[in-house]
Parts: sequence; structure tokens; C-alpha cells
Amino acid sequence: MDFLNALVAFLNFVFVPGLAYGAQLALGALGVTLIYGILRFSNFAHGDTMAFGTMVTIFVTWFFQSIGLTAGFLPTALLALPFGILATAVMVLATDKVIYQFYRRQKATPTILVIVSMGVMFVMNGLVRLFIGVDDQNFADGGRFLISAGEFKAATGLAEGLSIKGSQAVTVATAALTVALLFWFLQKTRTGKSMRAFADNEDLALLSGINPDRVVQVTWIIAATLATIAGVLYGLDKSFRPFTYFQLLLPIFAAAIVGGLGSPLGAIAGGFIIAFSEVMLTYAWKKVATYVLPDSMAPDSLLQLMGTDYKFAVSFAILILVLLFLPTGLFKGKSY
Repeated sequence: MDFLNALVAFLNFVFVPGLAYGAQLALGALGVTLIYGILRFSNFAHGDTMAFGTMVTIFVTWFFQSIGLTAGFLPTALLALPFGILATAVMVLATDKVIYQFYRRQKATPTILVIVSMGVMFVMNGLVRLFIGVDDQNFADGGRFLISAGEFKAATGLAEGLSIKGSQAVTVATAALTVALLFWFLQKTRTGKSMRAFADNEDLALLSGINPDRVVQVTWIIAATLATIAGVLYGLDKSFRPFTYFQLLLPIFAAAIVGGLGSPLGAIAGGFIIAFSEVMLTYAWKKVATYVLPDSMAPDSLLQLMGTDYKFAVSFAILILVLLFLPTGLFKGKSY
């Protein structure tokens, strides 16, 4: 019985939150790795692109809620999500037309493009803060729990209750559907195959008649879609605050680099590696240890390696180690 209680505590506080957070990081890292693999630069504005798409989705969600339009058990934000994706796609395409296109035509080095993306990042961050403010914005509604701790305890008779938030279930389901559609698009459609060919060998792709402008536009649209979905899912699961999305850039890049920049599969694997590393190293294991250890060995301390305030330090440490010892990542992407 104690083992089952320990297992439920592990699922409740480590596995389920890590799974949801990993799905959010994986979607964010997919956008980063697509831009790096096809457009050949690291887009430091990706976190604030997530914030922009989430902001638009929040505004539309609030409008729908004000007129009484909801999605029942599901969050109303899912109804507003297409509007956020559309607005973000228009924004990134306009940014590419006005800013990035000039540097591509000048054959600017990736370092120059990174610096340019940092400028875009600060402008976007300022715009988001100007329109929605700097405070936490809670826009989640619908069913709060898929499984509540009280119901689980009553059904099983265990001392520990398993609680799965509706936002966590929506995150995992939406992320799985999004990844499946993305891989189908890249593997089965003509445009997706053109993008893969362009990423593998740009000169050969151009000789084959592939339109580079179309590839660039589709890449930005897909990146905007992934960024908006990742941002909205993160906001539903936690809350929305613009500076948080600026901070998310570190674990997202860490996930992309750990998996291998330019590798979609690597981005997904990296997202879950970073997420579970952060959760497991900042979780206080005292409760789980109390269930599995004899009373004489029950711990007095929290058994917490580091506080939750330092969770991004985990991402940074993993990022440094990978850059030092495995620069191409687990899936042999391009070295950073």
C-alpha cells in the first residue's frame, strides 16, 4: 500500500507535471529547430512570439467569454486559438518582409541574424507588455480537473490522491495532435518535402526548382503556429505573464540543442529531457521517500536538491554540458 501511495505521489507531483511541461517545451523547441534548420539562424525572438500569440488568444478568449461563448468542459482559449495563430503568422511574415528579408539578400552571417532577432525580441516584448500589461493574466476556464484527488482517494482508498488538471490533459492531447500533423505535413506533402530538401541542401534544392520564398513563408507560418499553441498551452497550465515567456527561451533552446538543432525528433526528445530534469531536481522527495523507506530511515529534510526558483539553472547547466561534450545533440543535428 505504501508503494502505491509513493507511486501516486510520484505521478501527481513529478510525472504528470513533467509530461505537460515537456509537451509545451517540445512544441516551442520544434519552432526553434525548424527556423534554424531551414532559415539557418537561431531566432531569439521565439519566446516573445509565443507571448504575442498567447496575448492575442487571451484577448479573443475574453471577448468570447463576455458574449457567453464557451467550449464547455474544454477551455474557451481553444476556440480563440486559430485567431491567435492567424495574428501571429501575419506578424512574423511582416517582420520577415520588413527586416529579415533584407539580411538574407545581403547574405548576412547567422551571427548577424541572431543579433537582429534579439532586436526583434525586445520590440515584441515591449509591445506585448504595452498591450496586456506586466501582471499575471488568468484566462483558463472549463473543467478544472480531469481527475480530482478527492475522487481518486474515494475510489481507491489510498492516502494519496492523484490529481490531473484539465489543462494538463488538454496540453498533452493538443501537443500530440500538433506533432502528428506536423510530421505528416513534412513527410507526405509536396511543400513539406520541399522544406526538408531546402534544409538538407539549399543549392541543390534551388537547382531542383524549389521556390525559396515560399519555403521561407511556410516555415514562418509553421513556427508561428507552434509558438502560439505552445504559449497558450503554457498559459492555460500555469498563467500568462510576458516576462515568463522571455525566460522560457532558455529551456526551449536547451531542449532544441540537447536533441540536436535542426532535428524535429530531437526537439521533442529534448523538450521532455529538460522538463523532467527541471521537475525532478526541484521536487522535494520527502513524501515519496517516507512511503518507501522504513520509519527508522524516514528523512527529516525535504530531500530537495534545489529550490524551484532555480529551475532554469538546470536548463542552463544541461545546455552547457551538451555544448561542451555533444554539440550536435542526441539526434546529430547541426552544431551550434
